Amino acid sequence: MLLHYKIFGEENKDAPWVTFVHGAGGSSSIWFKQIKAFSAHYRILLIDLRGHGNSTKGEVQSSYTFKDISREVLEVLDHLEIKSSHFTGISLGTIIIREIAEHFPDRVDSMILGGAILKFNLRGKILMKLGQWFKSVLPYMLLYKLFAFVILPRKNHKEARSMFVFEARKVAQKEFVRWYKLTASINNLLKIHRTKDIGIPTLFIMGSEDYMFLEPIRDLVKKQSKAVLEVIDQCGHVVNVEQPHTFNEIAISFLKNLNDQKTNEQNQ
Repeated sequence: MLLHYKIFGEENKDAPWVTFVHGAGGSSSIWFKQIKAFSAHYRILLIDLRGHGNSTKGEVQSSYTFKDISREVLEVLDHLEIKSSHFTGISLGTIIIREIAEHFPDRVDSMILGGAILKFNLRGKILMKLGQWFKSVLPYMLLYKLFAFVILPRKNHKEARSMFVFEARKVAQKEFVRWYKLTASINNLLKIHRTKDIGIPTLFIMGSEDYMFLEPIRDLVKKQSKAVLEVIDQCGHVVNVEQPHTFNEIAISFLKNLNDQKTNEQNQ
């Protein structure tokens, strides 16, 4: 069954596509602060991943992989006859976008990765291990709230933390367990993402207070020629919610620069 999606900016008939991918426990509604800014310049596609938002019906599988999920995203693009798109993701959604780029690079014009996950620090590893131990025992909302407070601990993270918990209530316990099973293979997957340069223009947008995930991104951009990092001050993990104006400004500027470069190359 096709994932649920929404389109904005259709009047921009010749404009590039930007596809937005949310994280685990969220839905496409987390991008509501991006819709107006992006749809003024681009055609935008918002997708609810399986088991999230309005993609909660249809055939249920006992388990799946990040590659399975990335294919489902591309099925939506195929349905809409979108040959390629810029991709924007947040948190775990950045892993899905990176998987799409890994297996289907011709479909990805660029990647904008907010609150990107490339490696877990010690606290993150402990948190994931606790989740693996208790995912089938404790009420999943208790685990979600724990994750929210560990990842987004500060007062200025409150809005993003509240949204994270609110959206998580819409995900069923069994679906939560299925998604959590994905973490069994995540470390090997992230190692590939850290070490392999696929040569696609990539913008990382991170919060200065994203203490769990920022440092590995700093290390990566030193090694990859087409990767750049922008850090938003006084901001945590969910950068598009905490500081949407700054996030939008940085992301749209990046896309415009790519378009200018492409135009210059065509004119030479």
